[in-house]
Amino acid sequence: MHTERSYEILEQALSVVSLASPLVAAIQRKDRDAEEWSKDHDLASQVRRALSSVGLNLAEAFGTAAGNGRLRFETARGSLYEAQAGIRIAVAWGYFTQQQAEAALAAMDALGGRIYGLARR
Repeated sequence: MHTERSYEILEQALSVVSLASPLVAAIQRKDRDAEEWSKDHDLASQVRRALSSVGLNLAEAFGTAAGNGRLRFETARGSLYEAQAGIRIAVAWGYFTQQQAEAALAAMDALGGRIYGLARR
């Protein structure tokens, strides 16, 4: 189901990744400073994987039947919430300020609303 709307939502997901990318890089730098840093379990890696999952699950949802599509939209939304939580946790750890994260978090909120609508159709 490649429609103008599906491309627009996928572009919105890519925009979220672009906005979050500098934050993920900052998280990664701070993670490296942690005493027991683990490349496989660091916060940056988890946020990066969650953001990638959003776009990939949206793309898969647009190419599948209604029931499976709904599940992929819900998975995309869950991954988006995971990424948001990761960024908020990084703020709580003092990796960067709420103000520095605000644009990415606002874009995530907007995308989350659209994904919610898709999952409920």
